Amino acid sequence: MRADKLRLGDEIRIISPSRSLALISTEQREQAKRQLESIGFRISFSKNSLETDEFASSTIESRIEDLHDAFLDPNVKGILTTLGGFNCNQLLRYIDYSIIESNPKRLCGYSDITALSNAIFAKTGLITYSGPHFSTFAMLHGNEYTVEYFQKIMLSNEEIILKASDQWSDYDWHLDQENRIFSKNEGPYIINAGHAQGILIGGNLCTLNLLQGTEFMPSLLNSILFLEDDYESLPATFDRDLQSLIHLPEFGNVKGIVIGRFQKASQMTENLLRKIIKSKRELLRIPIIADVDFGHTSPQITFPIGGRVSINANEKGIELLIAE
Repeated sequence: MRADKLRLGDEIRIISPSRSLALISTEQREQAKRQLESIGFRISFSKNSLETDEFASSTIESRIEDLHDAFLDPNVKGILTTLGGFNCNQLLRYIDYSIIESNPKRLCGYSDITALSNAIFAKTGLITYSGPHFSTFAMLHGNEYTVEYFQKIMLSNEEIILKASDQWSDYDWHLDQENRIFSKNEGPYIINAGHAQGILIGGNLCTLNLLQGTEFMPSLLNSILFLEDDYESLPATFDRDLQSLIHLPEFGNVKGIVIGRFQKASQMTENLLRKIIKSKRELLRIPIIADVDFGHTSPQITFPIGGRVSINANEKGIELLIAE
């Protein structure tokens, strides 16, 4: 099930299913709002988005109320999450999925939102989106690629051919907007060559793994996994999280893997990642590419969880096509 494409003039609701909007400075909230309005959207905020507690979040009840209200409001066409965190999976048992199924809308966020996005797809069949948070639109520099790919998936009906960004940054941009460090982007690389087509599943790996063994885990049948993790995921951690996914009974149905760019603090290198992948016999049969523009660095693409993806990786290069 796919929600209608957004149109210029549509209202996007900002919700905080993980950490609170109160963590974002007033100045950056206004900058994000201006950026989205400059594209052509109208922005509204959920009633409880600024609530906060000792976990920098809010009660399950208030977050569920805001989620339900966003899907029920006929004026709202898209939903953006504030930012990530650690507790989005608290909500999954309390969501009325019939509300979402009867009022399909485009929900977008990443990191901890992976739990919510994949659960909604698993329970309703509604395509959701891994991409920028509302707070991401407060970024003043180096955000053009992110905005471009957000608009492509949300506004256009065409297939998306991914092209690598020119540069990327791993800097805490919200701390100092004017003194960020950018690196040249060498583009993605092939670990296992091959061709595959399938249903796109994934997002943040350690968050996706929270869904294992529950009713909220999407099927891996004919899937292509998009996986990333942040600075807390050292190579040994990524290795065991990936191994946990491989142990799932359905993993034999996975057709390919696309890995997002790691943050420098993760200490992951190309050689280490290749060693991790090559150590797992289950992965030798499928195409795998890495260092694609998504994850906890910027800029980032927006991709549809439940959408269609095609990988073609060979000696001529890498081609990635995404469609809903």
